[in-house]
Amino acid sequence: MATTGYPELAGRTAVVTGAASGMGEATARLLAAGGARVALLARRADRLAELAEKITAEGGQALAVRVDVGDQAAVDAAAAQVRAAFGQVDLLVNAAGVMLPNPLAAGRLDEWTTMIDTNLTGALRMVHAFRADLVAAAAEGRTADLVNVSSIGAHVAFPNYAVYGATKAALTQLSASLRTEFGPLDVRVTNIEPGLTETELGGHIDNAELADQLTGMLQVIPPLTAADIADLIGWTTSRRRGVNLRQAVILPTRQA
Repeated sequence: MATTGYPELAGRTAVVTGAASGMGEATARLLAAGGARVALLARRADRLAELAEKITAEGGQALAVRVDVGDQAAVDAAAAQVRAAFGQVDLLVNAAGVMLPNPLAAGRLDEWTTMIDTNLTGALRMVHAFRADLVAAAAEGRTADLVNVSSIGAHVAFPNYAVYGATKAALTQLSASLRTEFGPLDVRVTNIEPGLTETELGGHIDNAELADQLTGMLQVIPPLTAADIADLIGWTTSRRRGVNLRQAVILPTRQA
């Protein structure tokens, strides 16, 4: 399998949500290339199967688990499946997310519910599902990490992105608060806030004007790639266990 610059990842057991595409997929591939066993979680079973085959063909270990993080029963079943296959988890990356911008006046309750259930409550469900694993791994003297992928939208206001920004602000605050609980137990918590990044999130937008606006920004500002975010996660989780990069804002050079 292709090697990475993070040999410290070898032997670790990771769970990555949103692994069917974008940052989640790139992160899963990087962790597997570093020698970690990786459970791939997302809703699109076909994409997960393809990714698992690629990782396995390259000499890595991967498990495809179809799950909707907005469904508590599905999350519980997925956690049991991961443990049955790989055992105790010591690295959790919450990369699942949806971005559905629209003016608040549009009253898109369906979009609000989806973003809250995925971006915030979904992350909470995953933390709840694997908290005991992370704490136990740390107690055994191993490195244990929780990584939440938030957004620069957590603290920079963009018109028509009110609910999306609110979910990411909540995730950023959740990460900070969890550090007060997990830090004393030697579990590291990292919150990452990417700026403009080329992923499939833009494809979720059904507002033509806002979709065109995002396309225009991507043409003016060379965006980050999903691999850039994965590389940051790989670097962060490969530090010695006594070092916690708690917060990272990563932007394209041209983005103010």
